[in-house]
Amino acid sequence: MAAPASVRAEDPQRVSTIKSRMKILLISNYLPDQQQSMLRYAAMLQRECNRRGWQAEIIHPLAIVGGFSWLRGSLKKWLGYVDKYLFAPGYLWSHARHADLVHICDHSNAMYLRCAGTRPALITCHDLLAVFTARGAYPQMKTGATGRILQRWIAASISQAKFIICVSTKTQQDLKRLDPEMDAYTEVIYHSLNWPYAPAPPEAIAEARKNSALNPNGEYLLHVGGNQWYKNRLGTMQIFAALQRYPRFQNVKLIMAGKPWTSEMRQYSESQGLTEKIIERNSVANEELQALYSGSMALVFPSVEEGFGWPLLEAQACGCPVITSARAPMTEVAGDGALFIDPADPEAAARTIADYADKLPALRVAGTSNLARFDADIMMNRYISFYLWTIEEKSHSGSE
Repeated sequence: MAAPASVRAEDPQRVSTIKSRMKILLISNYLPDQQQSMLRYAAMLQRECNRRGWQAEIIHPLAIVGGFSWLRGSLKKWLGYVDKYLFAPGYLWSHARHADLVHICDHSNAMYLRCAGTRPALITCHDLLAVFTARGAYPQMKTGATGRILQRWIAASISQAKFIICVSTKTQQDLKRLDPEMDAYTEVIYHSLNWPYAPAPPEAIAEARKNSALNPNGEYLLHVGGNQWYKNRLGTMQIFAALQRYPRFQNVKLIMAGKPWTSEMRQYSESQGLTEKIIERNSVANEELQALYSGSMALVFPSVEEGFGWPLLEAQACGCPVITSARAPMTEVAGDGALFIDPADPEAAARTIADYADKLPALRVAGTSNLARFDADIMMNRYISFYLWTIEEKSHSGSE
């Protein structure tokens, strides 16, 4: 169920009346899991709420038995479960009872909704890839028995939610596919940038090139992402290998910024003779990533699935042309500021890129124009409206 149109129009007087006393509890992720994108999302919400006079506090499930740095493998996972699902509920409930609104910042923590008690509460649904993977929707990926149980629990908890923010229309559609009978108010609210990306100065670009062992004027393509299967990092390598057969790209390199390569990626790079052409960069800080975007010929982002796709906006903010998949939500987020390719066909993707190579610079202006749709003020106005709607509806239902 979608919230009515009135929820999208913030009433400044109404907000001003209550914001000085409003306390928002943002339940973020378990820190040892190092889910950086989710941690940045919660931090972004806290920063933007507080900047507007709302009192927002971030809380994480405490790392009591699973937070030791020496823990590895299954022991770390199971002790993390103890922290998250045995110890956390009471701790979160003790904080939630002092809040006016509880926001579960990651749908994978939807089971914490019960910690809100009678308080108004909502969740943000980023994507349902893990839930559908556990149901066998993606044959290339297998989920273990424990993972299937966990994802069923997550899905059931999401289905019980009454107020849900989705980060894209694609995610909202997947939510309806998850449970067609779900009775929830849902609203699509796009992310804004979670770090102030902008074109980097020449000296920063030169330093980033040096750190990546590039010559001062060498051209390169950039990929940003982790090793989740849907990021299609091996596919990115395959597209780049196909591009090497085109004269325009024979002297172009590929920088892959993100997690360390998998053994499969490393073997592929060696087997194709690309060890000198593909550069692995791990744990790149935001400042350097900004410089890499700014100096790149284009971002290549051929994900097969996403919930949103922050790197698309990051690249556009830095004036970097975007090449991405002709699939939702990449088409939804990148808008008119991207060249779209088929991520499942490396040869065809390379041909499209090669044919469009001379026109890539024109995407810089289109990307900047597209970025206006993801302004932080637009995002927060819609969040505040949804927060108010959640509080009002909870109040009405409680008085019946």
